[in-house]
Amino acid sequence: MTTSRDSAGGALAGLRVVDASTLFAGPMAAMHLGDMGADVIKVEHPRRPDPSRTHGVAKDGVNLWWKTLGRNKRTVTADLGSDGGREVFLALAAEADVVIENFRPGTLERWHLGYDELSARNPRLVLARVTGFGQFGPYRSRPGFGTLAEAMSGFAATTGEPDGPPTLPPFGLADGVASLATAYAIMVALAARATSGRGQVVDTAIIEPILAMLGPQITRWDQLRTVQPRTGNRSINNAPRNTYRTADGQWVAVSTSAQSVAERVVRLVGRPDLADQPWFARGADRAQHADELDDAVGGWIAQRSRAEVVAAFEEAQAAVAPIYDAADIVADPQFRALGTIHEIDDPELGPILMQGPLFRLSGNDGVIGFTGRPHGADTDAVLKELGFSAERIAELREGGAV
Repeated sequence: MTTSRDSAGGALAGLRVVDASTLFAGPMAAMHLGDMGADVIKVEHPRRPDPSRTHGVAKDGVNLWWKTLGRNKRTVTADLGSDGGREVFLALAAEADVVIENFRPGTLERWHLGYDELSARNPRLVLARVTGFGQFGPYRSRPGFGTLAEAMSGFAATTGEPDGPPTLPPFGLADGVASLATAYAIMVALAARATSGRGQVVDTAIIEPILAMLGPQITRWDQLRTVQPRTGNRSINNAPRNTYRTADGQWVAVSTSAQSVAERVVRLVGRPDLADQPWFARGADRAQHADELDDAVGGWIAQRSRAEVVAAFEEAQAAVAPIYDAADIVADPQFRALGTIHEIDDPELGPILMQGPLFRLSGNDGVIGFTGRPHGADTDAVLKELGFSAERIAELREGGAV
């Protein structure tokens, strides 16, 4: 298990990011950059904090999601719609490499904080704009959330049992995918800046990145005029592929994307005859015989414990995974070996566990320097760094701008 360390030596050390976004896609993109060493300054309204601070469960009144989503971010308050808040934001942007925002299109412009104003102060600035539907088009002004993207991308239509309703994920899938796309786009814009010397605008519409993850559904529709049906846990591309209950009431998932693995599975479960069938040689054809294959595999698994199933599949070099909950993840030796779970000292909760950065680098590993901080905890310190006097900070606070 990995413990918190100093993030000063991260791969993105020296990069300053202003996170003026709320809820999930934008803040998560900023989190990814902070994990790799960027100095992230989270800007929230003085009286209306990021709503993610109240999402999900809490312990002793302390929100747990924010501890992860807000990690590696210094927190500042500013009412961007006020003259004083505009002054603060312009000062932040002037010293930043990246600004991330997710206001409805036109909002920053209405506050005279659009890219023209920001880049006039800082031509090297990259402005990442994360919205549900993008900066233009007929839906640009609609409220946009990940749920809508999961619906419009085709994800919900292809998820669920064949005779059941379209199914949404129980977490922010589209937001998470959009956060990765945004972090990637920011790094592309920064690479371009290294050549051109100028920043640019990143336009992320949450409806798009998840669409890109869902395979060739658009090409299939274009060429065949067919759409992928709902198949539950089964796949239209191969079989056996499903979740199966073990004798001790646990569950495992089996995948046979590779032909050789499919052959090993049916041999393992005592049905080598299935591999001799003409239809077995192609994954899509095997999918047409999913009932027969599931009966064979599911029946064999149902007679054994989860540990026995996993051990037998591993010995046969067939692909299986236990279906985990959070307790299983924390205890798993592979996650432990990778250092996936980090233990961080939190001022409010003491030592807490959370998932760490997405990947490892041989020279500049990602770190979690600190957990999500209280609302506005760093306002004075950051404004002093920007040259604001104690008197001016007091005036801003008195006027409600910070």
